[in-house]
Amino acid sequence: MKAARIHRFGPPEVIEVDEVPRPEPGPGEVVIRAAAAGVGPWDALIREAQSAVSATLPITLGSDLSGIVESVGNGVDSLKPVDAVYGSTNPQFIGGYAEYVVALAGMIAKKPKSLSFVEAASAPVVAVTAWQMLFDYAKARAGQSVLIHGAAGNVGAYAVLLARRAGLHLFATASAGEISFVKNLGAETVIDYAATRFEDVVPPVDVVLDLVGGETRLRSFGVIKPGGILVSAVSNAPAPANAPADVRSVFFLVDVTTERLERLTELFDQGAIKARVGSVLSLNQARQAHEMLAGAPHEKGKIVLKIAEMG
Repeated sequence: MKAARIHRFGPPEVIEVDEVPRPEPGPGEVVIRAAAAGVGPWDALIREAQSAVSATLPITLGSDLSGIVESVGNGVDSLKPVDAVYGSTNPQFIGGYAEYVVALAGMIAKKPKSLSFVEAASAPVVAVTAWQMLFDYAKARAGQSVLIHGAAGNVGAYAVLLARRAGLHLFATASAGEISFVKNLGAETVIDYAATRFEDVVPPVDVVLDLVGGETRLRSFGVIKPGGILVSAVSNAPAPANAPADVRSVFFLVDVTTERLERLTELFDQGAIKARVGSVLSLNQARQAHEMLAGAPHEKGKIVLKIAEMG
């Protein structure tokens, strides 16, 4: 079978498509005949040796995927061969850019019926990240207010949709060209971060979701209500010295689980949230996909590798 791997760390040019043996599932694992694989910034960090992944080279890149269950290992009762599924491979976020993929069953769920395989492969990490930020960490509830930085990004867009559905008062920052997009998602107030300081517009909020980091994150502590929280998926830097003592701050790494995926599946199939696919390439174009991550032109939304045609 084919797999997009790296034999050394470095720029996109280190990605090679190799012929490798088809895998077998171990206990608690499934082998999935892959239809598509999502491409995310974390894949580039692994490629550049900038992540916490400790796997030895060669490494098959990729985590998000969709496809059909081919076989299951001992102890797997929730899935069976021919099930259409989506999810992530493993806690190391590797192994997904391949025609056949081994994944932990606890990180896989049945695919939303409303999504194509390409759409499903775009969703797991970014949608679960947004879910965890809002509900697992911020404990957001109806009537509260939230400020989402980076609201036009892949995680941010899901966060806007989820916050709107949860009945939150919603503020967001985005670039000038993305303001209409974020408003159409459901944000009540969208600030052009390059033209306006958000703290001059946004009233005190219960929750800040930080998908930007840096100075934006530091300035955000000034708009959080007493007892409020800032949740970041991009920075574990300490809070500034002048941050209010009763404002909490948390950084986390996403934890894709079957349970969280199943909650999202319900929302997809209800039409409450929608997948946002950008450029779609083949497995042989994994290198080009990483060039897009590095700034090469591409369509807005999640980059996806289409690996096989499936009905």
